[in-house]
Amino acid sequence: MIESLTRKQQELFHFLLQHQDRFTQPPTLDELCLAMGLKSRGSLHAHVTALIGANLIKPLGGKQRGIQLTDYAKTLINHQDDPCRLPYVGVIAAGQPIEALENISYMAIPEPLKTDKPCYILTVKGDSMIEQGIFDGDWVIIEQRAYARNGEIVVALVNKAEATLKFIEQYPHETLLIPANASMKALRYKPEQVEIQGVLVGQMRSYTKTQ
Repeated sequence: MIESLTRKQQELFHFLLQHQDRFTQPPTLDELCLAMGLKSRGSLHAHVTALIGANLIKPLGGKQRGIQLTDYAKTLINHQDDPCRLPYVGVIAAGQPIEALENISYMAIPEPLKTDKPCYILTVKGDSMIEQGIFDGDWVIIEQRAYARNGEIVVALVNKAEATLKFIEQYPHETLLIPANASMKALRYKPEQVEIQGVLVGQMRSYTKTQ
């Protein structure tokens, strides 16, 4: 069931795993919103409902009285907390933007390829970053954050629907997503069209897998 969680549901589940000793009583939705820095109680409720459906948490005495990890969820703690296992969340385009998948599984990686911040793994599809040595089928390790410096390689969500891997240049009037392929042009967007979902920090390649 854990593989069917979206990225946001996975973040909530990780938070509950890592902070289960923090709450002397099962946390309410309002307490979770405050603890995770979320503004929308409604969206949190939708993620909680999904975790209940996945048998990872259970409500106690109604939604207002808190939630608690299930016994099944607690059996996953050792698997989830291995610092060298990161969530693998699907495919990212290094070409024209495509929708990023959000089904979660886990992959083991060498420790130096990640940072001490939350990270996740994507598979690259396309050839727009080949001049940076990033090829179709490579795995990239992404540090999850919503900001980047100009010139960094980012996972950018465009129009809240499509994700792509590109260099980023940000200006008050526009945001450029720039390929590392001389045959391709930069993609130009209004700043509000682009959301940064993470920054590239590592890369892996297999010479035996079928592409």
